[in-house]
Amino acid sequence: MGLAALSGSLTYPVPPIPVAEAPVRGRRRGRVVAAAVCLVLGIGLLGGAAAGSWLSGGSGGADARGGYTAAREMWHSTPVDTLFPPTLNGSGAGPGGADRVWTRVGVAPDSGCAGALDPLLLKALQPVGCARLLRATYTDATSSAVTTVGLVFTEADADAMAALRTRFSDESLGDRDDLMPRPYAVKGTPAARFGDGQRASWTVRVLTDAPVVVTAVTGFADARTVTDPQPADRALDEGTTDAPVEAGLTYDAKGIADRVERALRKTATGTKKPS
Repeated sequence: MGLAALSGSLTYPVPPIPVAEAPVRGRRRGRVVAAAVCLVLGIGLLGGAAAGSWLSGGSGGADARGGYTAAREMWHSTPVDTLFPPTLNGSGAGPGGADRVWTRVGVAPDSGCAGALDPLLLKALQPVGCARLLRATYTDATSSAVTTVGLVFTEADADAMAALRTRFSDESLGDRDDLMPRPYAVKGTPAARFGDGQRASWTVRVLTDAPVVVTAVTGFADARTVTDPQPADRALDEGTTDAPVEAGLTYDAKGIADRVERALRKTATGTKKPS
């Protein structure tokens, strides 16, 4: 699965060869070959610029809008194992640079956002709308931590996504514990008792190169209640030593969100093998 191919066009004028030089056939052939090479390179450069315009959040006209629309359709046109790989490898993603491995234990049925997101988070995302929500839950190698990662496919264009991202940054909305994502509990797995009270660390990321908001929330598998949850990105940046950080939960929230986000981008740009 991937985005519709974007291409450009270019006309490269070939200067006429003066009559006096016409008998020199080698020179003529050289000029024609050089012009053809420039034509091919020009087409490639323009095609690359068009394909990259939606990825950089820039304006690319109809082609960029088409790419954004195609990305929005990924929720129903992409295999679940591509968006949420059965196993995620986190080389160096744990505390002290330790390796982490996360195994998927369940995938939620695709749904709308109402009921699956906290009301305040739903309100914060209202300007971009919710076309569909996909979620999956993972556990770490010790089955002591569980993480639900989500992809909110929005109804917005690039400008609206950029505006929302600016608001999240300016108002530090991603650090507010009343805007935490909700977990997806999976019966018969280590995540069976993963509820709202078990949320220990989280991240919410508004993308601007695709109409998607990436979320992740992590908790302890033993169902213990957490009274002081920590936003993953801020806690790791500031070197916080709270329990969720010490237990590696903030690393799990960030690491899993990183890899699912990467898989989304690779699929959107036509790369078949996510990591």
